[in-house]
Amino acid sequence: MLRLTKKADYGLIAMSHLAQQFGRRACSAKDMSEIYGMPQEALAKILQRLTKAGLLTSQCGTTGGYALARDPRTITAFEVIRAIDGPLFMTSCSTTVRGCGQRARCTVREPLHKVSRSIEEVLERLTIWEMTGPKHAPAPKVVSIGWISRP
Repeated sequence: MLRLTKKADYGLIAMSHLAQQFGRRACSAKDMSEIYGMPQEALAKILQRLTKAGLLTSQCGTTGGYALARDPRTITAFEVIRAIDGPLFMTSCSTTVRGCGQRARCTVREPLHKVSRSIEEVLERLTIWEMTGPKHAPAPKVVSIGWISRP
C-alpha cells in the first residue's frame, strides 16, 4: 500500500493552514499543533525543513511564526512532500546505488517506475491552494494584465 509518512501529512496540513492565512498573518508551530492535534516538536522540525527548502519564511518574536514564501497557487504537494521526505520511490531498487542482483531478470522495475512517475505528476499538479478546501478549488487564474478571475 502506498502511503505518505506522518511527517508529510503534518506538512501538508500545516501548509494548507498557512495558505488560508496567506497575506494576513504568520502562524506559530504551537498554534497549529493545538488546532490540528499534532505534536509541537515534530511540527516545528517539519516547518524548519519547509523553511530550509524555501517554501516558508519564519519570523521571530512575539508576533512571529511561519508564513508561505510564495503564493499558495504556485506551491505543489510534490514540493512539500519532497522537502520533508526526499524523493519518492516505489521500489527499493530505485534507491540502490550498486544496482540490483535481479536487474537482468526483473520485469517489475520499469512498470513500477512508470507508476511512481504518474504519482509524481499528479502531486506536481496539485497545489496547496487547492488543498485548502472546496471553496478554494480550482485555483483562480491569473490573466496577463494582472487581474485575478474566478472560473
